Amino acid sequence: MKEGKGALILHSIFWATIVIIAVVIVITTSSGITLKREFISFGVFGILNISLFYINYIFLIPELIKRRKKYWLYVFAFFLMIAVFALIKTVIAVLYPADMMMVRGKAAEYNVNEYYAGKAFVGGFFMISSCIIRFTIDWFASERIQRNLESERREMELQFLKSQLNPHFLFNSLNNIYSLAYQKSDKTADAIMKLSEIMRYMIYESNTPTVALSKEVDYLTSYIELQKIRFKDGAYIELTLNGEIDNQKIVPLMLISFVENAFKHGVVTDPEEPVKINIIANQKILHFSVVNKKNQQNKDAQGGVGLTNVERRLQLVYPDRYKLNVVNSATHYTCELMIDI
Repeated sequence: MKEGKGALILHSIFWATIVIIAVVIVITTSSGITLKREFISFGVFGILNISLFYINYIFLIPELIKRRKKYWLYVFAFFLMIAVFALIKTVIAVLYPADMMMVRGKAAEYNVNEYYAGKAFVGGFFMISSCIIRFTIDWFASERIQRNLESERREMELQFLKSQLNPHFLFNSLNNIYSLAYQKSDKTADAIMKLSEIMRYMIYESNTPTVALSKEVDYLTSYIELQKIRFKDGAYIELTLNGEIDNQKIVPLMLISFVENAFKHGVVTDPEEPVKINIIANQKILHFSVVNKKNQQNKDAQGGVGLTNVERRLQLVYPDRYKLNVVNSATHYTCELMIDI
C-alpha cells in the first residue's frame, strides 16, 4: 500500500525521538563508555531494532493480519521475533562481556538472564511501536478512502439527479412548444429561442458546483418568460428580489422545480391571485418562497420528479443547512426554502 506524506512524517517523528533518547543516554552516562560499546549498542543493535520494527511493519502485519487473517500465527511470530532478536543481542554481548555486560553508568555487571530480559523488553517496545504506527496509518488511510468514496458517491448521485432534472424540464417545455406549434401561434419561434437560451445555461453554465445567484435568477426569469408565451390570456407572476443577489452562490438548478411546480399544478392566469415568487439573500441566508393558487381541476397531486429530486439534492449538498417547508392547503400551495449559504 502506497503511503503518503503523513506516514513519512509519523515515521520521522518516531525515529527522531529514539535518536534523541539515545543521545541523552550517552551524554548523561559518565562511566562505562567505550567506542566498541557505543558502536555495538547504537550501530549493530540499532540496525537490529530497525529491522525488527520494519519486518513487523512491512511483512508480518500486512501478510498475517491484513491478507491472511492468521491472528494466532501472528501472535506466535510476534513473540518469536522478540525472542530471536533478544537472543542475537545477548550472544553478541556475551562475546564482548567487558563492554556489553556492564550496567551503563554503574559499577555492576549483568548476568545473562537479566541482559536477555532487558533486550526482550526493548524488542517488545519496537514491535508494539511498529503495530501502533502501522494501525494508525492504516486507520487514517481507510478513513481517507471512505471519505473519497462517499464524496464520489455523492457526486454520482448528484449527477444522476441532475440528469433526471434536465430531461424532465425539457419534456415539459417541448410539450408547451408543441401546443403552440399545433395552434400555429406566432409565439412558437420566440419560445424555441427562449428554450435554447435556457438549455445553454443548463448544459454549459451549470456544470460547476456553484453558480452566482444572479445567474440562477436570470435562468428562473427566462423560464417564466418561456412559460408566459404559451398562455393566450396572460400569466401573472410576481417575482420579488431583495438583498445581495449578485454576491451569493448557490448550487445550480436548485430553485427551478418549485417554480415549475407552480406552473404545472397551479393557477397562473388569475390577475387577482398571481404566483408570488420571493427571493431574499444576505451574507448567510437565502430565503426563497413560491405561493400559488391551486388548480382544482388538476387532480395530478404528485410532485413528479422535480420536488422529490430537489429535496434529495438539498440533503446531499446542504446537509443540516437548509429548511424546507411545504404547505398544501385547500386553496393554495406554498413552498418555503431557507438555505445557509
